Amino acid sequence: MDELHGELERAWLSCGALAAGFAECTGATRELYAMSGGLLAAPADAPPEFRCGLAPVPEALFSFRRNLFSTLFQASYHLLGIPPARRRFHARINHLFRLWVTSADNLLDGEDKRVFPIELPGESRVMRQVVGILAGDRILFRLLARAVEEGILSSDEALWYADETLRVMLPSAAQEASEEGGVRERPDPEYVLHTLHLMKTGLLFQLPFAGFARLAPLPDAARLDACRRALTAFGLGCQLLDDVRDLARDFLQRRHNYLLSEVAFHHRDALRERLERLAPELTPDSRIHDRFPELARPAAARAHRLLLDGLLGLAGAGLELDAAAAERMAGSMFAVLDVEDLAP
Repeated sequence: MDELHGELERAWLSCGALAAGFAECTGATRELYAMSGGLLAAPADAPPEFRCGLAPVPEALFSFRRNLFSTLFQASYHLLGIPPARRRFHARINHLFRLWVTSADNLLDGEDKRVFPIELPGESRVMRQVVGILAGDRILFRLLARAVEEGILSSDEALWYADETLRVMLPSAAQEASEEGGVRERPDPEYVLHTLHLMKTGLLFQLPFAGFARLAPLPDAARLDACRRALTAFGLGCQLLDDVRDLARDFLQRRHNYLLSEVAFHHRDALRERLERLAPELTPDSRIHDRFPELARPAAARAHRLLLDGLLGLAGAGLELDAAAAERMAGSMFAVLDVEDLAP
Protein backbone atom coordinates (compact mmCIF):
# COMPACT_ATOMS: atom_id res chain seq x y z
CA MET A 1 0.00 0.00 0.00
CA ASP A 2 2.85 2.41 0.82
CA GLU A 3 4.35 1.68 -2.59
CA LEU A 4 1.00 2.43 -4.24
CA HIS A 5 0.74 5.74 -2.39
CA GLY A 6 4.29 6.61 -3.41
CA GLU A 7 3.51 5.98 -7.07
CA LEU A 8 0.38 8.08 -6.79
CA GLU A 9 2.29 10.97 -5.25
CA ARG A 10 5.06 10.83 -7.84
CA ALA A 11 2.55 10.76 -10.71
CA TRP A 12 0.76 13.86 -9.47
CA LEU A 13 3.50 15.97 -7.92
CA SER A 14 5.77 15.87 -10.93
CA CYS A 15 3.68 18.86 -12.09
CA GLY A 16 5.04 22.09 -10.60
CA ALA A 17 1.67 23.76 -9.89
CA LEU A 18 0.38 20.63 -8.18
CA ALA A 19 3.52 20.30 -6.05
CA ALA A 20 3.24 23.97 -5.03
CA GLY A 21 -0.47 23.52 -4.35
CA PHE A 22 0.17 20.50 -2.13
CA ALA A 23 2.73 22.44 -0.07
CA GLU A 24 0.35 25.38 0.32
CA CYS A 25 -2.72 23.38 1.34
CA THR A 26 -0.84 21.25 3.91
CA GLY A 27 0.84 24.36 5.30
CA ALA A 28 -2.56 26.02 5.68
CA THR A 29 -3.91 22.91 7.39
CA ARG A 30 -1.13 22.95 9.97
CA GLU A 31 -1.91 26.62 10.69
CA LEU A 32 -5.58 25.83 11.27
CA TYR A 33 -4.76 23.01 13.66
CA ALA A 34 -2.50 25.38 15.59
CA MET A 35 -5.32 27.94 15.76
CA SER A 36 -7.94 25.42 16.84
CA GLY A 37 -5.81 23.99 19.65
CA GLY A 38 -6.39 27.04 21.85
CA LEU A 39 -9.96 27.50 20.68
CA LEU A 40 -10.99 23.98 21.70
CA ALA A 41 -9.70 24.27 25.28
CA ALA A 42 -12.49 23.98 27.84
CA PRO A 43 -12.65 26.52 30.73
CA ALA A 44 -10.03 25.82 33.39
CA ASP A 45 -12.65 25.21 36.07
CA ALA A 46 -14.39 22.44 34.08
CA PRO A 47 -14.10 19.04 35.81
CA PRO A 48 -11.50 16.81 34.14
CA GLU A 49 -14.11 14.36 32.92
CA PHE A 50 -15.82 17.15 30.94
CA ARG A 51 -12.78 18.54 29.16
CA CYS A 52 -12.53 18.93 25.41
CA GLY A 53 -9.51 19.49 23.22
CA LEU A 54 -7.66 18.80 20.02
CA ALA A 55 -5.97 15.40 20.03
CA PRO A 56 -2.46 15.03 18.60
CA VAL A 57 -2.79 15.49 14.85
CA PRO A 58 -1.81 12.30 12.96
CA GLU A 59 0.82 12.89 10.30
CA ALA A 60 -1.36 10.85 7.93
CA LEU A 61 -3.69 13.85 7.68
CA PHE A 62 -0.93 15.63 5.73
CA SER A 63 -0.40 12.82 3.20
CA PHE A 64 -0.92 13.54 -0.46
CA ARG A 65 -3.75 11.02 -0.73
CA ARG A 66 -5.67 12.79 2.05
CA ASN A 67 -5.13 16.16 0.32
CA LEU A 68 -5.47 15.28 -3.34
CA PHE A 69 -8.60 17.36 -4.00
CA SER A 70 -7.27 20.29 -1.98
CA THR A 71 -4.08 20.12 -4.05
CA LEU A 72 -6.09 20.38 -7.27
CA PHE A 73 -7.98 23.38 -5.91
CA GLN A 74 -4.81 25.10 -4.83
CA ALA A 75 -3.09 24.44 -8.16
CA SER A 76 -6.01 26.09 -9.95
CA TYR A 77 -5.25 29.32 -8.05
CA HIS A 78 -1.77 29.26 -9.57
CA LEU A 79 -3.31 28.91 -13.04
CA LEU A 80 -5.55 31.92 -12.32
CA GLY A 81 -2.66 34.10 -11.16
CA ILE A 82 -4.07 34.54 -7.64
CA PRO A 83 -1.50 36.38 -5.44
CA PRO A 84 0.27 34.27 -2.75
CA ALA A 85 -1.40 35.89 0.28
CA ARG A 86 -4.84 35.34 -1.14
CA ARG A 87 -3.95 31.77 -2.18
CA ARG A 88 -3.02 31.01 1.42
CA PHE A 89 -6.26 32.61 2.63
CA HIS A 90 -8.34 30.42 0.32
CA ALA A 91 -6.35 27.33 1.30
CA ARG A 92 -7.43 27.86 4.92
CA ILE A 93 -11.05 28.48 3.90
CA ASN A 94 -11.04 25.33 1.75
CA HIS A 95 -10.06 23.26 4.77
CA LEU A 96 -13.02 24.72 6.65
CA PHE A 97 -15.30 23.75 3.75
CA ARG A 98 -13.84 20.27 4.07
CA LEU A 99 -14.58 20.25 7.79
CA TRP A 100 -18.20 21.39 7.32
CA VAL A 101 -18.95 18.99 4.47
CA THR A 102 -17.31 15.98 6.12
CA SER A 103 -18.99 16.66 9.47
CA ALA A 104 -22.38 16.90 7.75
CA ASP A 105 -21.72 13.64 5.88
CA ASN A 106 -20.71 11.97 9.14
CA LEU A 107 -23.98 13.02 10.76
CA LEU A 108 -26.04 11.84 7.79
CA ASP A 109 -24.21 8.55 7.26
CA GLY A 110 -23.38 7.54 10.83
CA GLU A 111 -19.64 7.78 10.14
CA ASP A 112 -16.70 9.40 11.90
CA LYS A 113 -14.19 10.50 9.29
CA ARG A 114 -11.81 12.88 11.03
CA VAL A 115 -10.85 16.29 9.68
CA PHE A 116 -10.18 17.84 13.08
CA PRO A 117 -9.16 15.15 15.64
CA ILE A 118 -11.34 16.45 18.49
CA GLU A 119 -11.19 14.73 21.88
CA LEU A 120 -14.42 14.37 23.84
CA PRO A 121 -15.52 11.91 26.55
CA GLY A 122 -17.06 8.60 25.50
CA GLU A 123 -17.56 7.58 21.90
CA SER A 124 -19.13 10.99 21.10
CA ARG A 125 -19.37 10.44 17.35
CA VAL A 126 -22.29 12.87 16.91
CA MET A 127 -21.10 15.55 19.32
CA ARG A 128 -17.65 15.53 17.72
CA GLN A 129 -19.25 16.62 14.44
CA VAL A 130 -21.26 19.34 16.19
CA VAL A 131 -18.22 20.73 17.99
CA GLY A 132 -16.23 20.60 14.75
CA ILE A 133 -18.86 22.62 12.86
CA LEU A 134 -19.10 25.18 15.68
CA ALA A 135 -15.31 25.48 15.87
CA GLY A 136 -15.12 25.93 12.11
CA ASP A 137 -17.40 28.96 12.29
CA ARG A 138 -15.23 30.56 14.99
CA ILE A 139 -12.10 29.90 12.93
CA LEU A 140 -13.78 31.46 9.89
CA PHE A 141 -14.41 34.62 11.94
CA ARG A 142 -10.72 34.79 12.88
CA LEU A 143 -9.57 34.18 9.30
CA LEU A 144 -11.81 36.93 7.96
CA ALA A 145 -10.63 39.37 10.63
CA ARG A 146 -7.02 38.59 9.75
CA ALA A 147 -7.76 38.98 6.03
CA VAL A 148 -9.12 42.47 6.69
CA GLU A 149 -6.03 43.37 8.76
CA GLU A 150 -3.74 42.14 5.98
CA GLY A 151 -5.64 44.01 3.26
CA ILE A 152 -6.79 40.85 1.48
CA LEU A 153 -10.46 41.76 2.02
CA SER A 154 -12.28 44.96 2.91
CA SER A 155 -14.66 44.93 5.90
CA ASP A 156 -17.67 44.84 3.58
CA GLU A 157 -16.15 42.03 1.51
CA ALA A 158 -15.47 40.00 4.66
CA LEU A 159 -19.10 40.30 5.82
CA TRP A 160 -20.38 39.37 2.37
CA TYR A 161 -17.94 36.46 2.09
CA ALA A 162 -18.96 35.11 5.51
CA ASP A 163 -22.51 34.79 4.16
CA GLU A 164 -21.34 33.45 0.79
CA THR A 165 -19.51 30.51 2.37
CA LEU A 166 -22.90 29.31 3.61
CA ARG A 167 -24.97 30.22 0.55
CA VAL A 168 -22.79 28.29 -1.88
CA MET A 169 -23.30 25.05 0.08
CA LEU A 170 -27.10 25.27 0.33
CA PRO A 171 -28.00 23.58 -3.01
CA SER A 172 -25.81 20.61 -2.10
CA ALA A 173 -27.39 20.54 1.37
CA ALA A 174 -30.86 20.56 -0.19
CA GLN A 175 -29.93 17.62 -2.42
CA GLU A 176 -28.65 15.63 0.56
CA ALA A 177 -31.81 16.50 2.49
CA SER A 178 -33.96 15.05 -0.31
CA GLU A 179 -32.40 11.62 0.32
CA GLU A 180 -32.66 11.52 4.11
CA GLY A 181 -35.79 9.39 4.23
CA GLY A 182 -34.67 7.22 1.33
CA VAL A 183 -35.69 7.75 -2.30
CA ARG A 184 -39.05 6.33 -3.37
CA GLU A 185 -38.43 6.31 -7.10
CA ARG A 186 -35.23 6.09 -9.10
CA PRO A 187 -34.99 8.75 -11.80
CA ASP A 188 -33.33 8.61 -15.21
CA PRO A 189 -29.60 7.88 -14.76
CA GLU A 190 -28.70 10.98 -16.80
CA TYR A 191 -30.71 13.09 -14.37
CA VAL A 192 -28.84 11.45 -11.49
CA LEU A 193 -25.46 12.25 -13.02
CA HIS A 194 -26.05 15.71 -14.48
CA THR A 195 -28.50 17.16 -11.94
CA LEU A 196 -28.51 15.29 -8.62
CA HIS A 197 -24.80 14.46 -8.59
CA LEU A 198 -24.02 17.93 -9.90
CA MET A 199 -25.76 19.33 -6.82
CA LYS A 200 -24.31 16.72 -4.46
CA THR A 201 -20.69 16.61 -5.60
CA GLY A 202 -20.12 18.83 -8.62
CA LEU A 203 -20.88 21.96 -6.61
CA LEU A 204 -18.40 20.91 -3.93
CA PHE A 205 -15.67 21.09 -6.56
CA GLN A 206 -16.70 24.70 -7.23
CA LEU A 207 -16.50 25.79 -3.58
CA PRO A 208 -12.84 26.85 -4.00
CA PHE A 209 -14.07 29.67 -6.27
CA ALA A 210 -16.69 31.02 -3.86
CA GLY A 211 -16.75 34.79 -4.17
CA PHE A 212 -14.24 34.94 -7.04
CA ALA A 213 -16.64 36.90 -9.25
CA ARG A 214 -16.73 39.68 -6.65
CA LEU A 215 -13.50 39.62 -4.64
CA ALA A 216 -10.61 41.60 -6.11
CA PRO A 217 -8.36 40.97 -7.91
CA LEU A 218 -10.74 39.40 -10.40
CA PRO A 219 -9.16 36.51 -12.33
CA ASP A 220 -9.50 36.09 -16.10
CA ALA A 221 -13.16 35.14 -16.58
CA ALA A 222 -12.55 32.61 -19.37
CA ARG A 223 -9.81 30.81 -17.45
CA LEU A 224 -11.91 30.82 -14.27
CA ASP A 225 -14.79 29.24 -16.19
CA ALA A 226 -12.42 26.64 -17.66
CA CYS A 227 -11.14 25.72 -14.18
CA ARG A 228 -14.69 25.49 -12.84
CA ARG A 229 -15.82 23.22 -15.66
CA ALA A 230 -12.71 21.06 -15.40
CA LEU A 231 -13.02 20.53 -11.65
CA THR A 232 -16.75 19.84 -11.97
CA ALA A 233 -16.07 17.10 -14.55
CA PHE A 234 -13.38 15.63 -12.30
CA GLY A 235 -15.74 15.70 -9.33
CA LEU A 236 -18.52 13.95 -11.28
CA GLY A 237 -16.04 11.27 -12.33
CA CYS A 238 -15.16 10.69 -8.68
CA GLN A 239 -18.85 10.53 -7.73
CA LEU A 240 -19.52 7.99 -10.45
CA LEU A 241 -16.76 5.76 -9.05
CA ASP A 242 -18.28 6.27 -5.60
CA ASP A 243 -21.57 4.97 -7.03
CA VAL A 244 -19.81 1.85 -8.28
CA ARG A 245 -18.10 1.26 -4.93
CA ASP A 246 -21.21 2.09 -2.86
CA LEU A 247 -23.69 0.04 -4.87
CA ALA A 248 -24.69 -2.05 -1.84
CA ARG A 249 -24.85 0.92 0.55
CA ASP A 250 -27.03 2.98 -1.77
CA PHE A 251 -29.27 0.00 -2.48
CA LEU A 252 -29.81 -0.74 1.22
CA GLN A 253 -30.15 2.90 2.26
CA ARG A 254 -32.18 3.92 -0.80
CA ARG A 255 -29.80 6.65 -1.94
CA HIS A 256 -29.52 8.01 -5.45
CA ASN A 257 -27.03 5.99 -7.46
CA TYR A 258 -26.31 6.08 -11.18
CA LEU A 259 -26.06 2.28 -11.46
CA LEU A 260 -29.27 1.68 -9.53
CA SER A 261 -31.08 4.12 -11.79
CA GLU A 262 -29.73 2.19 -14.77
CA VAL A 263 -31.42 -0.90 -13.30
CA ALA A 264 -34.70 0.82 -12.41
CA PHE A 265 -35.15 3.17 -15.35
CA HIS A 266 -34.32 0.64 -18.03
CA HIS A 267 -36.44 -2.07 -16.37
CA ARG A 268 -33.73 -4.70 -16.21
CA ASP A 269 -35.81 -7.21 -14.29
CA ALA A 270 -33.07 -9.85 -14.08
CA LEU A 271 -30.65 -7.39 -12.50
CA ARG A 272 -33.25 -6.14 -10.07
CA GLU A 273 -34.05 -9.69 -9.02
CA ARG A 274 -30.35 -10.44 -8.47
CA LEU A 275 -30.07 -7.40 -6.22
CA GLU A 276 -33.14 -8.39 -4.24
CA ARG A 277 -31.80 -11.92 -3.74
CA LEU A 278 -28.49 -10.53 -2.50
CA ALA A 279 -30.09 -8.13 0.00
CA PRO A 280 -30.20 -10.45 3.05
CA GLU A 281 -26.43 -11.00 2.96
CA LEU A 282 -25.46 -7.38 2.32
CA THR A 283 -24.13 -4.70 4.64
CA PRO A 284 -23.52 -1.06 3.68
CA ASP A 285 -19.81 -1.87 3.37
CA SER A 286 -20.31 -4.82 1.00
CA ARG A 287 -18.49 -4.54 -2.32
CA ILE A 288 -20.70 -6.08 -4.99
CA HIS A 289 -19.85 -4.23 -8.19
CA ASP A 290 -17.91 -7.26 -9.45
CA ARG A 291 -21.19 -9.20 -9.44
CA PHE A 292 -22.72 -6.68 -11.82
CA PRO A 293 -20.05 -6.10 -14.49
CA GLU A 294 -22.69 -5.11 -17.06
CA LEU A 295 -23.39 -2.08 -14.85
CA ALA A 296 -20.00 -1.41 -13.25
CA ARG A 297 -17.74 -1.52 -16.29
CA PRO A 298 -19.63 1.03 -18.45
CA ALA A 299 -19.98 3.33 -15.43
CA ALA A 300 -16.26 3.03 -14.68
CA ALA A 301 -15.41 3.79 -18.31
CA ARG A 302 -17.61 6.88 -18.20
CA ALA A 303 -16.02 7.95 -14.92
CA HIS A 304 -12.59 7.62 -16.51
CA ARG A 305 -13.63 9.88 -19.37
CA LEU A 306 -14.91 12.51 -16.93
CA LEU A 307 -11.71 12.35 -14.86
CA LEU A 308 -9.62 12.68 -18.00
CA ASP A 309 -11.78 15.53 -19.32
CA GLY A 310 -11.28 17.35 -16.02
CA LEU A 311 -7.50 16.97 -16.02
CA LEU A 312 -7.18 17.91 -19.69
CA GLY A 313 -9.44 20.88 -19.04
CA LEU A 314 -7.00 22.07 -16.38
CA ALA A 315 -4.17 21.48 -18.85
CA GLY A 316 -6.02 23.71 -21.30
CA ALA A 317 -6.20 26.35 -18.56
CA GLY A 318 -2.41 26.22 -18.14
CA LEU A 319 -1.57 23.19 -15.99
CA GLU A 320 1.71 21.65 -17.16
CA LEU A 321 0.29 18.28 -18.03
CA ASP A 322 0.55 16.17 -21.18
CA ALA A 323 -2.01 13.60 -22.31
CA ALA A 324 0.02 10.62 -21.04
CA ALA A 325 0.41 12.13 -17.56
CA ALA A 326 -3.30 13.00 -17.47
CA GLU A 327 -4.12 9.39 -18.37
CA ARG A 328 -1.95 8.06 -15.54
CA MET A 329 -3.47 10.47 -13.06
CA ALA A 330 -7.04 9.66 -14.09
CA GLY A 331 -6.25 5.96 -13.76
CA SER A 332 -4.78 6.47 -10.30
CA MET A 333 -8.16 7.66 -9.00
CA PHE A 334 -9.51 4.12 -9.25
CA ALA A 335 -7.08 3.07 -6.51
CA VAL A 336 -7.80 6.20 -4.47
CA LEU A 337 -11.54 5.42 -4.54
CA ASP A 338 -11.11 1.67 -3.89
CA VAL A 339 -12.24 0.34 -7.28
CA GLU A 340 -8.79 -0.50 -8.59
CA ASP A 341 -10.06 -3.69 -10.26
CA LEU A 342 -11.93 -1.49 -12.78
CA ALA A 343 -8.97 0.74 -13.65
CA PRO A 344 -8.38 1.18 -17.39
